[in-house]
Amino acid sequence: MGYQNLPFREDSVFLVTGGAGFIGSNICERLLSMGHTVRCLDDLSTGKRENVDMFADNPSYTFIKGDITDIETCKAACEGVDFVLNQAAWGSVPRSIEMPVYYERVNIGGTLNMMEAAKTQGVKRFVYASSSSVYGDSAELPKREGREGDLLSPYALTKRVCEEYGKLYFKLYGLETYGLRYFNVFGKRQDPEGVYAAVIPKFIKQLLRGETPVIYGDGKQSRDFTYVENVVEANLKACLAPKEAAGQSFNIAYGGRESLVDIYRSISKALGIDGVEPTFEPTRKGDIRHSNADIAKAREMLGYEPEYDFDKGLELAINWYKENL
Repeated sequence: MGYQNLPFREDSVFLVTGGAGFIGSNICERLLSMGHTVRCLDDLSTGKRENVDMFADNPSYTFIKGDITDIETCKAACEGVDFVLNQAAWGSVPRSIEMPVYYERVNIGGTLNMMEAAKTQGVKRFVYASSSSVYGDSAELPKREGREGDLLSPYALTKRVCEEYGKLYFKLYGLETYGLRYFNVFGKRQDPEGVYAAVIPKFIKQLLRGETPVIYGDGKQSRDFTYVENVVEANLKACLAPKEAAGQSFNIAYGGRESLVDIYRSISKALGIDGVEPTFEPTRKGDIRHSNADIAKAREMLGYEPEYDFDKGLELAINWYKENL
């Protein structure tokens, strides 16, 4: 993929918020492998120490236990930083419906704090995680930037608001912001536990443990599942994108489409497990029926070229969970 050849200065300093989480820890790992200085800011509310313990002895790595809802913590973490990769947020559409006030405080307030801190500390680039959920009830496929529908959850609203702040911070203050709309990311270190766990690690865990997986709805709903290394690539490419791309948001996916039932069958086959039928339960509030990304804008403006298709990513993910569950 050519990560090692990306033209960053050798003395570049990166801050990864939410760096002990699933996506954040993969970004930290890649940056450290490239020889860069990395700060990880995480309050460990959803991130896990074990995701980043492997970096503890690396002299180029610093862990900061802190909360993005505290502006002074954000400012201190941004001091001397060239690039902020803001992954810190609370995920899960169903949980956001149960806890809208908390999501407002963390996802919107925390991201705004980070943008303000980056602005005041002279950060060069601010790359932040958005979500395909901003497309809401739009039935158009594939999803294209600028053709969003009505929002379906507080989580989606928080991501839409963060995108608007990203535009304003570029227009008003000159902070070069880049929003990345992730589409159903999966891969190593994604948490398979809990009622809000993502579907792929949850299916793998349940099948490996002899449990009966649950599919909400009829299973024919589809998603653009995207292996985590593609998302790492997008974050790094955004740090080097032309200024003309600043203040905008981009679909980050592979561009495919898989139904939940097909995914379940693929995982069962890969694990050599036959005859275990899933349980079907009612569709959850806020869930989108179909999701598939047009990634032309990211290709053109960020130089994004995802290497891992669904099958390749799923094989890598299954192998990782077999070794680590």
